[in-house]
Amino acid sequence: MAAVFRFVLRRLVLTVPVLVGVATLVFSLIHLVPGDPAVAMLGEGAAPDDIAALRTSLGLDRPLLEQYGAFLRGVVQGDLGRSFRTGQPVSTMIAERLPATAELAIAALLVAIAIAVPLGIIAAVRQHRAADHAAMIFALAGISIPNFWLGPLLAIVFAVELGWFPVSGRSGLASLVLPATALGLALAAILARMTRASLLDELGELYVRAARARGVSARNAVLRHALRNALVPLITIVALQFGAVLTGSVITETIFAWPGVGRLLIQSIGFRDYPMVQGCILFIATAYVTVNLVTDLLYGAVDPRIRFD
Repeated sequence: MAAVFRFVLRRLVLTVPVLVGVATLVFSLIHLVPGDPAVAMLGEGAAPDDIAALRTSLGLDRPLLEQYGAFLRGVVQGDLGRSFRTGQPVSTMIAERLPATAELAIAALLVAIAIAVPLGIIAAVRQHRAADHAAMIFALAGISIPNFWLGPLLAIVFAVELGWFPVSGRSGLASLVLPATALGLALAAILARMTRASLLDELGELYVRAARARGVSARNAVLRHALRNALVPLITIVALQFGAVLTGSVITETIFAWPGVGRLLIQSIGFRDYPMVQGCILFIATAYVTVNLVTDLLYGAVDPRIRFD
């Protein structure tokens, strides 16, 4: 237990410079984007005095380094500032959108795992056969098709033409199907290939042959012996792709008008809402780092050979 605590503490310390780097990069890039938040809020025809007064009230007239220092101090204190557009605290608005994004991300991961693991097992067990080739064709197609094309296609076919699901919004389980599918299919393709490759490596190991020699059925040898060890690299891929799920949700939420953090980020970029953009991206980076930490802890649970010290 002490080793786990030291490992977690060490990882938390290492995440501090990562998050500071993300915050610095986001602050720098958002201020380099052309456009003035005051002009975006008041309109191009606003009087110069009104624009100057709004810039002063928003603190945009202060030197950039002073604004950066205030931003970092706020982050350390848990204060991400207030939205230029609504005046509400950024952390409050993100917290309101967080359940929708978490719901979509978890649903997309479940869709991906439900498709990828059985597909990868079938492809590995039936290597170089028709099922294997079909699975790899699906994986290639899934990786090649971007979700900004797949999302509208699913909406046109299953929402507009067939009317099976809502085309947009968050109004129940039915409205979750299309965005989760659009977001999860690309991840399913990657996981299917990794499941196949990892399982093929394990099926060639001596312990699997020994299990078969002891009279273990082929099904149990695959599912109870080989698949357990094959899950370790699969967990790694799921964790690494979680960042892709979060960034992909920005596009998917916009396509399906899903009221999550991704859509809030896109809207905030359009309004030049600096605090909101910084808060959303910092939240995504923090979530990504947290998932990677949890993944490292899961290694020890899945594979007893791994020790934290």
